[in-house]
Amino acid sequence: MKILIVEDEKDLSNSITTYMRNENFICEAVMNYEDAIEKLYLYNYDVVIVDITLPDGNGLELIRELKNNRSRAGIIIISARNALNDKINGLELGADDYLTKPFHLSELNARIKSLIRRRSFDGKNEIVVNELKIDFELLTVHVNDLLLNLTKKEYDLLLYLLMNKNRVISKESIAEHLYGDHIDLVDSFDFLYSHVKNLRKKITDYGGRDYIRTVYGIGYKFALP
Repeated sequence: MKILIVEDEKDLSNSITTYMRNENFICEAVMNYEDAIEKLYLYNYDVVIVDITLPDGNGLELIRELKNNRSRAGIIIISARNALNDKINGLELGADDYLTKPFHLSELNARIKSLIRRRSFDGKNEIVVNELKIDFELLTVHVNDLLLNLTKKEYDLLLYLLMNKNRVISKESIAEHLYGDHIDLVDSFDFLYSHVKNLRKKITDYGGRDYIRTVYGIGYKFALP
């Protein structure tokens, strides 16, 4: 899962980034409105964490931009202001959740995971797709009740494809999701082929179907009938 943190307090931004990376999220962080706008136009995120008060703009405007561009990202507002109007305005613009500073990072983590489950998997802690069972809390995948030994990248790849099932996802989008925004500097996405090949093999070796379709010249999709 890929997160953008828009927070101008450097210590808090660093703390959130470190904590979330330890929770196996891919995190990018910016400290002002202008950099946030650039990131949001160039890249896709699963969750955007937005501070309302920024040195060169307003976090509410970022939410408006996300919604105007039909972004599929979940949005969590964080702000030192404990005013009802801020919360109402943010939620009416389309934010999914609101946290008032100071907050525990464990609570933010729980809110992020809950948001991802609500938006992508109907709030479930696990999903079953025929012979596949994915547990989001334990980060495990079973095929025919047999536990797969997946790497973190393979697990993230499977989850991302499932979140976008029956949609063709470009190699660039998958690579950014797995490695972060800096991956757009690489000359080739050949490494992605290895991840897909290994994931396919591990699923089929345990009697699972090959759900991953290659769309030549574009990317991949998780195909369900």
